[in-house]
Amino acid sequence: MRPMIDNIVAAIKRRGGKMPLEDFRALIQKSRDSLFEDIDTLTELVIASGLPIDIEGDTVVLKTCFRPWRDETFCVVDIETNGSKPNRAQIIEIGALKWKNGEIVERFESFAECSYLPYQISEITGINPEDLKGAPPLSKMLPKFKAFLEDALFVAHNVSFDYNFISASFERFGLGVLGNRKLCTIELARRTIEAERYGLGHLNIALDINTLVHHRAYADAVTATKVLEIGLKNLPPSIETTEELIDFTKLPVKKAKSLVEKARGTL
Repeated sequence: MRPMIDNIVAAIKRRGGKMPLEDFRALIQKSRDSLFEDIDTLTELVIASGLPIDIEGDTVVLKTCFRPWRDETFCVVDIETNGSKPNRAQIIEIGALKWKNGEIVERFESFAECSYLPYQISEITGINPEDLKGAPPLSKMLPKFKAFLEDALFVAHNVSFDYNFISASFERFGLGVLGNRKLCTIELARRTIEAERYGLGHLNIALDINTLVHHRAYADAVTATKVLEIGLKNLPPSIETTEELIDFTKLPVKKAKSLVEKARGTL
């Protein structure tokens, strides 16, 4: 499913953000893993994954290609886990907030039931086994988080870890792959903020964010939101849409910084 979603996004972007529905369905048919998979069902699964697409008549539209990033809903996420590998470990806490037009509009925070919590994880996070007793199991908590996330832009500091871990967890519990477009605040910061290091703990101090708690999911999501906000303020004005913002964070750092400096009139 992941390769299919990546292929869909790349194909729609090559066409300027829109694709005939007939071609969209043909791409799904070409990308499916089995000849026995139903095209209509796969289409519904792609839409349900959180990929921000609309079907307007006979046209499929990737909304992030046209939506100004200033109007985007950013869902900033952080997770704590009892290990680093999704196939061997599980999420023990999710903290997330939706940020739009400079304001936090919704919050999500939950522990997850867990029978195994290594001592070193407790040392890092301050989460104890007692905190997880009576917490909802992942089978109950993850559907609530998926409903909270909707098709918002998924944002995290080192986004690949949180995104891939949550996606693997979704699949494990029958919720499908995570298809939301994603943005990494480390990569945004490297291109828009001058700092010696770009770890969240360092930026928390260097940027005078000063969130008191570290290595707890919601607190780290708050810190990452502040990094996001500062980074967005330094964007070149030529970056207008959400997809342009995502693409900007993937430019070579030197080239991106040159665009930022040029916009500031320092070149």
